[in-house]
Amino acid sequence: MKRLALIVAIIGVSAIAVGPVLKAQTPAIAPVTIGSTMPDITLPAYQGGDVTLSQFRGKTVILIFPRGYSGPGAWCHVCNYQYSELVDFDAREQFRQKQQVEILFVLPYARDAITDWVDKYPQQLADLEAWKNPPDPAALDEAGRARMLRVRKVYPKTFAVTKGHVPLPFPILVDADRLLSKGLGVFTIEWSGSKVDQNVPTVLVIDAKGVVQFKYMSQSTTDRPGASYLARVVEWVKSGR
Repeated sequence: MKRLALIVAIIGVSAIAVGPVLKAQTPAIAPVTIGSTMPDITLPAYQGGDVTLSQFRGKTVILIFPRGYSGPGAWCHVCNYQYSELVDFDAREQFRQKQQVEILFVLPYARDAITDWVDKYPQQLADLEAWKNPPDPAALDEAGRARMLRVRKVYPKTFAVTKGHVPLPFPILVDADRLLSKGLGVFTIEWSGSKVDQNVPTVLVIDAKGVVQFKYMSQSTTDRPGASYLARVVEWVKSGR
């Protein structure tokens, strides 16, 4: 009986000693500012496997938090246009390879929701083209014409993708528990007039040492830095100025 009590006591002491050490090794994720060291995180990638941020030390990392849902069951068209623009830019300019850059997207949803995003992605791009090029522009009323012109201005490029052939060159990180999105302060349930689980669109650029050098949180749904702008940011970060 004394031996059993001793074992219990030893286990209790070990738990007390080990607990704080483990906690210290996994600090809580908190919002970052320019000059902050980006917390190391590991998340599953939709394409398979896990991605740990520190595995990209030595490279510049563009960490993108798209809005995701813009309404119940409705995906954000701006997000898909931004994604398409980056895919196109990377393919044309060999951006990641030439600049030693990694691009990561983070969605605050489970894998099945991201599968739905992939499935609906081609139709989202088709929607944009339909809004830009209605069958009879002359028949539009003033509001309809204003919308057409606005969409043409916001989405000037054309991207076409067929179902089953959605390009996935960038790891899509599955933040199902929203530990990263909530920790960084980008997750919300209401934004830009819509009540739904979503992220405030945010872009972080992290240098080769893991330090945040650029942070952009959108003020409105169409307020996003484009691919060429981000390329200039990366150039500036890599210059060390």
